[in-house]
Parts: sequence; structure tokens; C-alpha cells
Amino acid sequence: MKYSGYFLIVWDLIRYARENDIPVGPGRGSAAGSLVSYCMRITDLDPLQYGLLFERFLNPERVTLPDIDIDFCMNRRAAVIDYVTKKYGRENVSQIITFGTMAARGVIRDTGRGLEMTYAEVDRIAKLVPAELHITLEKAIDQRADLKALIQSDGRVKELIEIAKRLEGLARHASTHAAGVVISPQPLTDFVPLYKTNKDEITTMYPMMDVEKIGLLKMDFLALTTLTIIDDTLKMLKQYEGLDLNMDTVPLDDEKTYELFSAGLTDGVFQFESSGMKDILRKFKPSSIEHLTALNALYRPGPIGGGMIDDFIKRKHGVKKIEYELPELTAVLEETYGVIVYQEQVMQIANVISGYSLGEADLLRRAMGKKKAEEMAAQREKFLGGARAKGFKDEKKITRIFDLMEQFAGYGFNKSHSAAYAVLAYRTAYLKARHPQYFMAALLTSERGNQDKVVKYINECRDMGIAIQPPDIDSSDVHFTPTKDGIRFGLAAIKNVGETAITSIVASKPFESLFDFCERVDLRTVNKRVIESLVKAGAFDSIETDRSLLYANIDRAMDWGQRKQREREIGQGGLFGMITVVGNCNNGLDPADPWPEGLKLKHEKETLGFYITGHPLRKYTNEVKTYGNATTGVLSEKPSGFDVSIGGLVSAIRLMRTKKGDAMCVILLEDWEGIVEVLVFPEVYSKVQRLLEVDAPVFVRGKLDNDESSSKILATDLLPMERVKEVLSRIVTIRIDGSIAPPDLAERLQPIIDEKRGSAEVIFELKFPGRFTALVRPNPYVKISPDREFVESVERICGRNTVQLS
Repeated sequence: MKYSGYFLIVWDLIRYARENDIPVGPGRGSAAGSLVSYCMRITDLDPLQYGLLFERFLNPERVTLPDIDIDFCMNRRAAVIDYVTKKYGRENVSQIITFGTMAARGVIRDTGRGLEMTYAEVDRIAKLVPAELHITLEKAIDQRADLKALIQSDGRVKELIEIAKRLEGLARHASTHAAGVVISPQPLTDFVPLYKTNKDEITTMYPMMDVEKIGLLKMDFLALTTLTIIDDTLKMLKQYEGLDLNMDTVPLDDEKTYELFSAGLTDGVFQFESSGMKDILRKFKPSSIEHLTALNALYRPGPIGGGMIDDFIKRKHGVKKIEYELPELTAVLEETYGVIVYQEQVMQIANVISGYSLGEADLLRRAMGKKKAEEMAAQREKFLGGARAKGFKDEKKITRIFDLMEQFAGYGFNKSHSAAYAVLAYRTAYLKARHPQYFMAALLTSERGNQDKVVKYINECRDMGIAIQPPDIDSSDVHFTPTKDGIRFGLAAIKNVGETAITSIVASKPFESLFDFCERVDLRTVNKRVIESLVKAGAFDSIETDRSLLYANIDRAMDWGQRKQREREIGQGGLFGMITVVGNCNNGLDPADPWPEGLKLKHEKETLGFYITGHPLRKYTNEVKTYGNATTGVLSEKPSGFDVSIGGLVSAIRLMRTKKGDAMCVILLEDWEGIVEVLVFPEVYSKVQRLLEVDAPVFVRGKLDNDESSSKILATDLLPMERVKEVLSRIVTIRIDGSIAPPDLAERLQPIIDEKRGSAEVIFELKFPGRFTALVRPNPYVKISPDREFVESVERICGRNTVQLS
């Protein structure tokens, strides 16, 4: 088929990357089904071992070049493009343009702005469009009766939608395609116009599909952060442990790795870290790379919505019987418990039952995906005729098999792609299971610019028993690094500490004191603001744990350092100068009032973006977990309209007014896992505005509003955290030791109960050690408000920790 040149070009790129220490992925897409790709080390998967089909990648009927997409390390993709540009000529190589188009929701918002409609009104209309891939306005109107009714009843909305329909699908902006690179045998201007982006990048003016149509060679170079994380982990293992680990030779049956998958401990594991996937892993209990391949293929909206995953799990555990329409299908479907999971299985069924060649079967698969009635009728007749020719006489069964193939072809996934990415997922899980500190340090470094992700992974480290240590002027490197006891923050994580300052600090360490530090670093780059940030972040804790003391002495230490540096520059110092240095360095620090714990944590948040040594919310852990039903980390996976109950700190407040002039606000609510925006509309704001101040711990109840890019909570109620138990408790259990209870106990408790009437039911738990325990409900109409005063009054009589709220 004259593709040898194409394979050699791809081989050369990957050879260059490997020889220059640029991490390359194990494979991607249908190319993993090619034995030639495997033998040339273009891919790392043996298609014979994984049961992958070459015809899914290439068959004689195909008119375009097969896709060999390549994953490169996020940080080194540009180096590969530079290599290609130099090898084939700057005039012959370019990246590819892509046009952002006006999609259904977006075009409503853009049109609404042009018609000067309010944001709230347009937002409400836009959110009536289902959040589905490739949804159009026409489809949305057909699916949503409320949207259709709104258009019919409101002239302004009708005008908006009519204009939006005319604009829908038009190009909104141009940008560079994330992966596409085109290589031409002669200057590109002979074939395609070029475009200069606002970043001075040259791209084709034709988008990707058009570039392919005119016969140019298009390749996808994808930047994959996971490869960077794996590479950083391996480099740290070699640097700190002397372990030269080769991921190509890592065993694929490691028990500890599958234990991690089965427990759902997959934060940071490639393609397996969503909460939905974690639930599936815990139910399924994978124990092989084939299991991971299948789960990776199944975890998509179609199979999930169609109940395929539940069916798959039940069959795996023997809850549901595995049955085959024909015995001949056993070899094809046994691996997936009788469920059609992969596109390749559709092809194999056509081959086994009806005698299709695998090339013909690939065309059948594509036809089923397109769902064209005329084409499908012809294929059905061909399938049935082929089955009859092979001696299958049960027409009903053959028809049912074709119907199943047609049904699952829409859901089926490319096994070659799924297997390649399952291997990548396994490698990340292996590193996390076997070398957790190194993997998590690399993961944190990769996400250092994403505060929500860093907070999430720091919490994961703590759950794993890995201590997160503050940045340290002696021990820290630029980024996160593993230590004997945990993971050390890098200096680059500290706000106001730039690259040149870090270079000076790392080159001058270790330090004995604040004065020694100021004497030896370059104070032109390590200025007062930098040193203040270092102290606030805890980077001097190994020298002096009292941060307030160091902070109060920064000016004095800098004066000392500047003087000593000037003396060195003009050649002073000698023997007596050296004696003076030692004497002054050992002088005590000027006293200062210690920072309260809250201020210390506030400074950590200010300089690092999050808390390290503690969290202001920790004292309310019980309230948050008992009365809350979500954390910020899981809100994006909940449906819009979900009734949220969540605790957190107010990290920012933005006051606003409605068009009517009523006061409202937007607050940022922060918990251990991240931040969410909370809208407090006038009716609620008027009741709670006195509670709202920055750093106040509050409990929010409201409706979740999820869209494509963010989550918001529309608050219906806010409570100070101190009152959560009192207001939200439904049962108050008072534990009494019957063997030592005073005879007048009831008389002493009665006035306390009478004084604190509310909505919580009271239960007395009477214990008679060695005999029995009785639960006693007094008059069911007697309900109380269990505030702090109530709890303290009861426990003065019954003893400490005898009142339980739930």
C-alpha cells in the first residue's frame, strides 16, 4: 500500500525523542494494532498478546493515510516539532489552525449580549439546552418542551433563538490545533495559505480535515502530562534511591497495584481518577490489564447510560449468568464476559458468523456507526446471507446477533486505544503503589499551577500517611521533592519568590541563621518581600520555629547582610572581620509577640495558596462530615439542582446589587479540597449578612448549578459553624450510667429541657453494665434546641461526653 515511507517518518520522530530523553507514550489509537508499529518500536504493545486487529488500523479500502498519533512529554513536545522543522525545512512544516465555532449554548450567550439582554435572563435560556456533545439548537428545542414553550410565549426569546440559529456553527475565533502538525515535500505555500497567530506562530489556514483532503501528511503530536509525571518519578528514584527503573519491563501482574485499583485509590492515576470510575473499580475489583482495558473502554456516557457497566460487573462476579447466542461467539466475547465492549469485537463477529474479511468488517463497523438506513439494510442482507452460507440456519438468532452488533457499535470503543491507555494507567498506578512519595511529588509538581488540584493531592498524601512538609531554605529544591519522612514543598510554590531568587538561595545553602542567610544570598534578587514570604510560608522553620520572631528581625538581618556584602566587595573583613561576623551571627533575635495559630495559617494561605501545618476548618471536621453531603472536590460530578449541604471558610466576598437595587453577594467558600462560588441572593443575604466576613467558618445549604466549566451554589441558607449542631441535629442522645445515676436525675434535667425547646428529639440511653442497655424516648412532643449551653448543662450532671448529637 506504499506506506513504508510514512512508517519511517514516524519511526524517525520516535527514535529522535527516545535518543534525546524525551518521554514517548506506549501507543495511541488504532496504530497499536499494527505488528509493524510494534516491531519498529513506534508502539510498545504486542498486538498478538492483546488481541488487537491490524484491519482496525488499516485496510485496502481506506483512501487516507492511517493515523499514528504520538504522545510526548508535556515539557518536550516543542523539541520534537523543532526537530521536524529542521529536518524537513521551516517552509515545509507547520502546525494546523482550528476554528472555535458558535455552539448551541455559546451562540445563545453571544446573541443575547448583542441584543442587550441581561446576563441572568440569557444564562437561564442557555441552560435549557442539554449539556450534550454536538447538541444543536434544533435538537435542543425538540428535546426540551420548556424551551419550546418559552420561545412560543416570549417574543424576545423567539427573536434571540432565530438569530442564534443563523449564527450557529460559524467560526468564532481561530487558534492553533493542540496536536496537529503538517509536513510537506515542498514549501507549504504551494498547497495551502498560511496564518500568523497572535502568538507569532505560523499555522495552515486550512483546518485539519481540509489539510488531509488535499493530500498533505498530517500527524498528531500530543502533549501528555502523564508522561512528564512518570519521567519525573523515575528521575527522582534514580537520584535519591539509585534505582534505575524501566517502565517497559515492569510486570503487569503486580498484586499491590491491583489492590490500589480495587480500593479506588486512584487520584492521580491516568484516566481512572474520577469519583464515578473509583466506584466502579471498588465494585469490579480488577486483577488484570485486560480488566483495565475493558473498564477504560466502558467508562463513557453511552455504556453508563445503557447499564452496560452494571451488567459487566454482575457477570464478572457470577451474579448474572454469561450466555452466548451461538457457541462460536465464545472465543470473541469470553474476555468481556459475553458483553460487546470493543469495535474490534463487532468486526470479529462479522468475520466468524458471516465470513466477512476483517477489512470488510471494518467497513461494516463504520456503517453501523453512521446509522444510514439504506446502507444498513444492504449490510444486514449481506450479513444474513453470509451466515446462511456458513451453515447457520437459525435466522432469528442471526438477526438478533446483527441487532446486538448494531446496538453496541454505537457504544463500542477502539480496543487498541483502550489497551494502550490501560498500560499507561497501570504504569502510573504501579508507581503510586510501589513508590508513593516519588510519584506524588512528581504529580504535585505537574499540577503546581492548579490550586484546586494541589489541595486535592495534598489531602490524598495525608490520607496515604505521607507527611507534607513546608518549604525549607536548606532542604527544598525548586519543586516538590521526596524526603525520608514525606514530601517537601519546593521554593517555587511560594508567592513572590522568583526564579532568580530561588537560584541564589539554592546555590548558597545551607544556612545557619537568618543573619547568615542575608549575608550570603544576593539581596538584589532576594529582597525584603521575598524574605517575608519565605518566613510566612515556614521556609525558615528549621532554623527558628517562631516565625513572628524571624519576621520582626528581617530589617535588622538585611542591614547586617548588606553591610557584610559591601565590605566583601571593597576587600575588607580580614581576621577581625571574620570574628565580628561570628559574634554578630550568634547575637539573639529581638523579641516579638508570637503569632496566634489563626494568623500563622493565614500567612501560609497568603504565600502558598493553601494551608500546610493545619486548617482552620479542622476543628469543625465532625460538623462538616456529619451534616454535609458534599465537598468542593465532588461538586462537578453532581447534577444541577442537587441539594447541597457543605461546610467551609469564607475566603472572599464580593458585594453586588440587583437591577432593583437590592443588596446581594457572591462568596468563595473553601474547604479541604478546593473552592466553590456561592451566590447569596437578596432574600437570603438580608438574613445572613452579619455572619459573612472573610475567614468565617460557615455551613451553606442550597441548589447546585453546574455548567460546562464551573460549579456554583445558589444559597438558600447559611449558618455559622458554631450553630450547625444546634440547628441541624435531629436526635439528641443522652447517655446515662444507670448504676450510678442519682435518684433525682429526671427532676434535675427537666428544667434544662424545658428551657431549650426546639426541633430535635431526645433519647435517653440507660446503661446497666453487665445487664442491659435501654433506649428511652420521653414524650415525643418534647423537642429541644441542643446549643452549647444545653450540652454543658447536661454534662455537668451526667458527666463529660454523655451528650451525642446526630
